[in-house]
Amino acid sequence: MQPPVDLGKLSAPARKLLDPASAGPMRQLAARALAPGVRPGEAVTIVALLSESTDAALSALAKTTLERLPPPILHGALAGDLPPGVLGLLAPRYAHDAAIMEKVLAHPAMPAAAVVDVAAAASEAVAELVAINEERLLAHPAIIEKLYMNKATRMSTADRILELAVRGGIELPGIPAYREAATAIGMELISERSKERTPDDVLFQETEIAAQQTEIDAAREDTHRLDDETGTEVVAEKFLPLHARLGSMTVSQKIRVAMLGNAAERLLLVRDSNRLVAAAAVKSPMIQESEIVRISASRNVTEDVLRVIALDREWTRSHQVKVNLVSNPRTPFAFAAKLVMHLREHELKALARSKNVAGAVVQAAKHQLSRKNIKD
Repeated sequence: MQPPVDLGKLSAPARKLLDPASAGPMRQLAARALAPGVRPGEAVTIVALLSESTDAALSALAKTTLERLPPPILHGALAGDLPPGVLGLLAPRYAHDAAIMEKVLAHPAMPAAAVVDVAAAASEAVAELVAINEERLLAHPAIIEKLYMNKATRMSTADRILELAVRGGIELPGIPAYREAATAIGMELISERSKERTPDDVLFQETEIAAQQTEIDAAREDTHRLDDETGTEVVAEKFLPLHARLGSMTVSQKIRVAMLGNAAERLLLVRDSNRLVAAAAVKSPMIQESEIVRISASRNVTEDVLRVIALDREWTRSHQVKVNLVSNPRTPFAFAAKLVMHLREHELKALARSKNVAGAVVQAAKHQLSRKNIKD
């Protein structure tokens, strides 16, 4: 347990129950928080320590108890002294219980690392409690990162804590599209928010529901189709309701959805006219290779999006992504030229004859064929 519990501060009965040489039945009672002769704080501490016991059965029993401690014991423990390590074990288990978390978060020994864990798993109500303590947020930016990336956090709260970080000059590497989001916040100075849900919160949640009802297999399906009459891309009918909801969002809202949403939302937002939004979609930690393959082939995404893909070593391990980037006329030539050398003979020949890419890329393909003594 980190930090460790100082056993010397525990009472003699508590230390006896922790002694592996003690009678098994007594230790099992202690693992159920039924330790006789000890105060609530010690009872919870004993359960926490036994949850890390090398005795698998005892450990499992104690862990189960930690999930649902008897209210008198839990509230009694939180009203007194508790070691930081014990709070660290307790806190994430009650991240959906606002009544308990209000006491846990206010406990003077609550470690910041545990607040980070809570922020990641918190319910909407608990996320609001975590976000109240701005001093703690500024001192431990990882809490802001986890709150922002937690779908349960209200959109208005996510904006507020992001603005707090921006105004404090704090970098948040845990938010993949932080710079885009920060720029959006700078353009949309946020007014004072009430404690009630705002229309933005409602829109964010309704969009999440619509997205869950609009699943997509990015390997076989796209959110857009080619219009036969105009020859341009249009949103496929299936995705029009979701597209409409996304279209009514602010830039900062779109950026958060781009990072936390599903494949359908990302494939819609990666084509957004705002470059910050499009870049955020391709930087999402949830994006899959099948989406990257489709996006890298699209001629309706910006150079910025293709640049992000081309600079990502993980994505460019895919041969199909390399081919798509080189064949995409929107890919900056500096990146296309570097990827040409990885293409196969038939791909180079097709590229050398292509009229859909820049002349410089055609010449690069011809040069590569020449180097291999292959006629195009």
